Amino acid sequence: MIWYPYQQMKTMKQPYKIINAEGVYLYTEDKKLIDSVSSWWSVIHGYKHPELNKALISQVERFSHVMLGGLTHEPVQKLSEKLKSWLPEDLDYCFFSDSGSVAVEVSLKMALQYFTNLGETQRTMVLALEHAYHGDTFKTMEVGDDEDYHFVLKTYGKSKNVIHVPTKIKDLEDAFMKHHDRLNSFIVEPLLQGAGGMRMYDISFLKKARQLCNKYGVLLIFDEVATGFGRTGNRFVADLVQPDILVLGKALTGGYIGHAVTVANQKVYNGFYSDDLTKAFMHGPTFMGNALACSVALKSIEIFEQENYMSKIHRIEEITKREMKGFFDARIKEIRIMGACVCVEVFDSSTLKGYQQFAYARGVFSRPFLNYLYAMVPYIIEEPQLIKVLDTIKQWFND
Repeated sequence: MIWYPYQQMKTMKQPYKIINAEGVYLYTEDKKLIDSVSSWWSVIHGYKHPELNKALISQVERFSHVMLGGLTHEPVQKLSEKLKSWLPEDLDYCFFSDSGSVAVEVSLKMALQYFTNLGETQRTMVLALEHAYHGDTFKTMEVGDDEDYHFVLKTYGKSKNVIHVPTKIKDLEDAFMKHHDRLNSFIVEPLLQGAGGMRMYDISFLKKARQLCNKYGVLLIFDEVATGFGRTGNRFVADLVQPDILVLGKALTGGYIGHAVTVANQKVYNGFYSDDLTKAFMHGPTFMGNALACSVALKSIEIFEQENYMSKIHRIEEITKREMKGFFDARIKEIRIMGACVCVEVFDSSTLKGYQQFAYARGVFSRPFLNYLYAMVPYIIEEPQLIKVLDTIKQWFND
């Protein structure tokens, strides 16, 4: 029996069974659905993309996987070199893993050991944002601030090593002033907090964070698992403000296969580079640098570049703003739009009860949560398809 994610198995409704997928569409036995959430924001090129399919098949015919312990291979070498040239400044050192949560765990472990290697063992604390979401593993839950995970607080108590702050500069300055000598890192989802409610904030906050991290010698970590590859309207937020460690996942492989990467700058890498074995980074997911994942990631980046995906993303944002302009309902608290993300936040979560079935009947797959009805569409979506997604949202409130 399948144990489904984020569900009370006793009361859950039967999930929709997908029998095929192509472009922006998911197919059930009786419906053709526009996937308005890109399979948890990852399928940026749509489904069954011929070039991505070919990249996978070509690699399968050579080999699917070999471990990176004592071995290496061309796909992981090429992907590392591509990311080194593609990412800003000296974000050059790629540590691969098999999921976004694990990649965030790697970043947190990396930050802690960096200071341990330097002899600054008092730097045990992490600064994070209120309403943060960084994954479902234990350390990512600890730096996250998701009510679904507060059962951990009831069991273990509040962590003395994590502080949460709102996205307000004054609160940020106060936290650094009070805790800077014990902080090893500040981790953020830059500009757009996904599972915390599609909360959006200004770049000025991140610029101040960079200044404070520089001033107090704290590492800045950007969790761009969800925001990377254009979702905020920027290729990466790291292009605007450079972190010391960057975490990528989801769209890294175009949503084809689970894979992620934690990318460190020269300073962080040098903190481990030594003749002393005890200073080595002792971590190694079995499927890190998987050859299939690296091959499809390389092709995904190539398509992103060659087909000027940033222009597609800016067009999605332009259409969304045009179609949602002037739309109002008393049940809506706020409508937020950034890049290829739109979120309708309502005052009462009961307002959204039944929306998934409503959208399904109209040919759209959606998955609202709590008070948030949102869309993060594949970047290949055409204007009529996008308008259909947005019209379905508006019809829910107008019917």
